[in-house]
Amino acid sequence: MKPVLNPLARAIALAAPLWLAACSKVPEVVATAPAAPANAAAQAHAGIDWVKPEGASVESIFAKAKADNKPVFLYWGAVWCPPCNQIKATVFNRPDFIAKSKAFVPVYLDGDTPGAQKLGAQFKVRGYPTTILFKPDGTELTRLPGEVDAVQYMQLLTQGLASTQPIKETLTQALAQDPGVAAALNEAAWRMLAFYSWEIDEGQLVPKKELASTLQQLAKKCPAQFQEPAARLMLKAAAITAQEKASGLDKGRALAEVQNVLADAGRSRQNADTVSYSGNDIIGILTDKNSPARSALLASWQTALDRLAADASLSQGDRLAAVQAKASLREIDGPLDPKAPHEPALVAVVREAANRADKTITDKYERQSVIPNAAHLLSDVGLLDESDAMLKAELPKAVSPYYHMLVLASNAKKRGDAAASLDWAEKAYAGSIGPATRMQWGSGYVAKLVELSPKDSARIEKAAAQVIGELEAAPETFYERNRRSLEKMGKQLGTWSQKNQQAPVLKKLTVQMDAVCAKLPAKDAAKEACEGVFPKAGKKA
Repeated sequence: MKPVLNPLARAIALAAPLWLAACSKVPEVVATAPAAPANAAAQAHAGIDWVKPEGASVESIFAKAKADNKPVFLYWGAVWCPPCNQIKATVFNRPDFIAKSKAFVPVYLDGDTPGAQKLGAQFKVRGYPTTILFKPDGTELTRLPGEVDAVQYMQLLTQGLASTQPIKETLTQALAQDPGVAAALNEAAWRMLAFYSWEIDEGQLVPKKELASTLQQLAKKCPAQFQEPAARLMLKAAAITAQEKASGLDKGRALAEVQNVLADAGRSRQNADTVSYSGNDIIGILTDKNSPARSALLASWQTALDRLAADASLSQGDRLAAVQAKASLREIDGPLDPKAPHEPALVAVVREAANRADKTITDKYERQSVIPNAAHLLSDVGLLDESDAMLKAELPKAVSPYYHMLVLASNAKKRGDAAASLDWAEKAYAGSIGPATRMQWGSGYVAKLVELSPKDSARIEKAAAQVIGELEAAPETFYERNRRSLEKMGKQLGTWSQKNQQAPVLKKLTVQMDAVCAKLPAKDAAKEACEGVFPKAGKKA
């Protein structure tokens, strides 16, 4: 399975390039769609005794967990999110997960429920999905890596439930100056560190600026005899160091470790997520452009990806991710020439992988996860018409078709058809459901209007006014994803106003926003967040 690190999911779910507005009516293509039939994953997910918080408090849930001496499993997700639907289709429907759920309190925190975004800020969760284990007393034990396959996820869940030491204490022990302290850690403890979900730590264990150096230290300190965690820590250290543009990595040792992993089918399978999602980062930092070392590493990486793409023990999503990685490696030395023809052999591989996923996946949750990525991959290699056809056929049966419309909008933009791109973006916003989702889609639509139709001030004003008009004047509204969406929209509108001499429009939107802010409690941090949506220049205009 693959949540937050999925390229399309990262681009859409985290960066929130979501779109469109005006009418909140569901598009006809969605309104007339038949209800999706029940299936095994749906029944299994419904069969878990999920506890859903009421409002912005989980105190009663944790109090009961403490009284019953049960750990808490927190799942933070959203109905539309492809990685969330993947975890439903590959983990939550497993008999062993359902059985284990009886031993803990399963808490389902949907990003669109009242108070969810405030709770998201409390638990320091951003990306959908995030899964966290807590001790019965509420102490965070660990964050589970949704990017690994379902079997590994279950192994880590079992190990986490059996653990009595929070991962934070294990990290302190591993980094201790006294060698004897770190030496006391067994392989299981190092494995929990290696498979901790570092990408969604959000500063819980270490500040982001120290993440690369911390992983470098862990990779150096992990005993060599603990082969699996040692290799993964080195891979993670290389990937994060590249992403953060940090220094200090032992590149010679890292390159040797990476080559060892790629050469071994079993070890590359254990690290399938990193092989599929971090190739460009790791190859880029460990080798020089046009060097023999880069050519050799690229060849090894491609071979490992071919094995993963053909591995029937992996989910269709994970196999597709390996093909996506092959396509992405074309840009290892920089962006491709958009006019250059695509390699026929790669196009054939992409078409086969996308069509296989489309024809073989029957679970509606897994389709919500995989089909948009398959369509995105088709468009990556120039098969825009095939991508469109796949998406349009999926709309009537999709869990959340408004997500798929974003890829259709992206395809139209690639063709240079701004009008069609905005049309799909508008339908996507109109069909989006849930307050946090609509705010994200709506603010993203405003961004698309500013980008593709900056002279259409009436349409931009109407879209932005609708987003503001849907805001609930409650503190819970101005947290986490909501706050980021609004702040991004405010900044974009401020820049647009200055470039296009639209101070009167910005002034009207600011006045509308001020009316919402005025209803918030005077000393609540939400009021400050609300008032900071638009730049000060806009308020003086």
